[in-house]
Amino acid sequence: MESREVQLRQRPVGMPENEDFAVASVEVPDPRDGQVQVRNVCMSVDPYMRGRMVDRKSYVPPFQIGETLTGGAIGQVVRSRDGDFVEGDYVQSNNGWREAFTADGNALTKLGNLTAPASAYLGVLGMPGMTAYVGLLEVAALKRGETVFVSGAAGAVGSIVGQIARLRECRVLGSAGNADKVAWLTNDLGFDYAFDYHGGDLLNHLREGAPDGLDVYFDNVGGDHLQAALFHMRPFGRLSLCGAISMYNDTEPSPGPNNLTMAIGLGLTLRGFIVSHFSHLNEKFRSDMESWVASGEIKYSETVLNGIDRAAEAFIGLFTGVNTGKMIVNLED
Repeated sequence: MESREVQLRQRPVGMPENEDFAVASVEVPDPRDGQVQVRNVCMSVDPYMRGRMVDRKSYVPPFQIGETLTGGAIGQVVRSRDGDFVEGDYVQSNNGWREAFTADGNALTKLGNLTAPASAYLGVLGMPGMTAYVGLLEVAALKRGETVFVSGAAGAVGSIVGQIARLRECRVLGSAGNADKVAWLTNDLGFDYAFDYHGGDLLNHLREGAPDGLDVYFDNVGGDHLQAALFHMRPFGRLSLCGAISMYNDTEPSPGPNNLTMAIGLGLTLRGFIVSHFSHLNEKFRSDMESWVASGEIKYSETVLNGIDRAAEAFIGLFTGVNTGKMIVNLED
């Protein structure tokens, strides 16, 4: 079997470009005992992957030049020499950025009966949904009826954060990158207040949307959003630090918020997290989220690009605001 795969051609400087990536054709080996051959149905691109394109130490090792990239993917088994898998099984893996692969069975997660389209297991029912779930309920320790602000609210994580908060009868504010996304947040997802962060002062928006202050800030953006949120937190508020997408393509270190001392007097908690820190909650998350999606209490959106040739375009689109909800690359014919 042949597979086309996306490799890192050179390390991006600033905003990634198509020239930083290359598509190569490789031969996929036949499975040996204990192995499974998989054809991917769809794959994920996620902002955290930008950090792995820089040669520095982090919580995951950097991608190497000439190496096929990795990321979340859903595929179907085409050949199996592992008794736990049969042809046609849907599996979740970290072998994205390629059309097909052979791997040890213990590196795959069998999804069982799908309750939603396969792509949903890369978004609302996958890592982004889990990130929203644990970041809000565990890291931020959300309480019923609080006031929550989420930045990057029209993205894969932020859109789920806001809806979980609404399920907890919270007042929810969100920022997004254009008027259509703002309308989606308020009209479709039930946010109480949303705004385009390109227009007007962030702090004034927060004062308008939450005149009594914020109890929780879920940070996907960093930078000016984090600074504005700090200014508007209520005593003993919690800030869940998930990401800082506004800074991922900076070529020089960005200064941090100049008002961090407010955390002292207000008794604030700022806590960063990685979703893998909470793998013990996987089953509870999937049970809760599948129920919410099936009942319509949680809605989701996907932006889908077709074909491995558009994987780099999809990834770059994360930083230019192309996507509403989860960005997916469809790999089916």
